[in-house]
Amino acid sequence: MSNRIRRCAHDQTYTLSETCPVCGRPTRTAHPARFSPQDRHGRYRRVIREWKM
Repeated sequence: MSNRIRRCAHDQTYTLSETCPVCGRPTRTAHPARFSPQDRHGRYRRVIREWKM
């Protein structure tokens, strides 16, 4: 068990475990990635985000 809160993408349940206690699916970290002004790949992520919308 980790000490960072995690979230199920399916039913939006917050938990500390790797799997959702409600539906049993894997969870993801609920925290965003760290910001860095020297981010080499930030431009590509922004382009992909615009493309998906």
